[in-house]
Amino acid sequence: MVQKALPFLLMRGGTSRGPYFNRADLPEDRDTLSRVLIAAIGSGHPLNIDGIGGGAVVTTKVAMLSLSTDAWADIDYFFAQVSVEDKQVDYKPTCGNILSGVGPAALEMGLMAPAGDETEVRIRAVNTGASIVAKVQTPNKQLRYGGDVAIDGVPGTAAPIELQFMDVVGGATGTLLPTGNPVDVIDGIPVTCMDVAMPVVIARAADFGLSGYETPQELDENKRFYDRLEPIRIEAGRRMGLGEVHASVVPKFGLLAPPRGSGAICARYFTPWKCHPSMAVTGGQCLASCLLTPGTVAEGMAALSMQNPERIAIEHPCGKIDIIVDYAIESERFILKSAGLIRTARKIAAGELFIPARIWS
Repeated sequence: MVQKALPFLLMRGGTSRGPYFNRADLPEDRDTLSRVLIAAIGSGHPLNIDGIGGGAVVTTKVAMLSLSTDAWADIDYFFAQVSVEDKQVDYKPTCGNILSGVGPAALEMGLMAPAGDETEVRIRAVNTGASIVAKVQTPNKQLRYGGDVAIDGVPGTAAPIELQFMDVVGGATGTLLPTGNPVDVIDGIPVTCMDVAMPVVIARAADFGLSGYETPQELDENKRFYDRLEPIRIEAGRRMGLGEVHASVVPKFGLLAPPRGSGAICARYFTPWKCHPSMAVTGGQCLASCLLTPGTVAEGMAALSMQNPERIAIEHPCGKIDIIVDYAIESERFILKSAGLIRTARKIAAGELFIPARIWS
């Protein structure tokens, strides 16, 4: 069987993993592109046995990079979420964890050159329009992956990658609170529908009869909970102006509970049909913003310092993620200036990935 070779990098970005491509090496039209990505990942099998996916939503993600067409940015980052089993590709969301590897990948691909001991990469997230500055360690103009920074959900340590997110409010819907309300009641459950980095429907775990401290496995085995959650998410998507979201991973869903340890809040994040094993970067920004916004379902739940910038530690199943939020409150209205955090990334493999030529010759 004749096959098509595609240059690629396989990288871990934050707590996710997937192939990074040069957009110029992929088909332009969306239908063919989707077929190529489905073949590359091996979607259609629970183990992605015929591709390089890992059988989990955090290992079936794809980053596609190109020189930016935006005057501000260096790199355009186009993201795709490929499903594990049902051969679907969603281009609506972005992924902040995979974003962690965009700076190093851009340097590896030669899309830009190291600038000194630290290289600043200005990134435009094509899917949402967000602007992000990534600071990558390049001592002596050499990309460095090794370091002493640990992030919960990833074994070992690596070099820090500092991410600063701007213009992340309303990327999908045009506004912080797409329904116009800090709280909506859907099917008897109070929720906050918020759009910061990612549209998320946020609720209190207790309102579902949960503690909020359940493991991802316990939640995923709770069919009654998902049967309750999904209709609420679908109706929330409609109210947020996202249309019919039955087959879309947007909006996501988040559950909040009081902190168990030293964090500001405890959270479980849904992708949306499975519980995230740790915490999405984009989701973390949205949940952190919810804690600071007056009148939301999170009001009174979090242990906050009330300083600005506010450092918010969100407890998740693997530990904690720290979000640094620079914000203002004007006339009871939350204004996000920027959100930052530290991630890590690592190149795992590089070479050619083969797909059947009948898919794209």
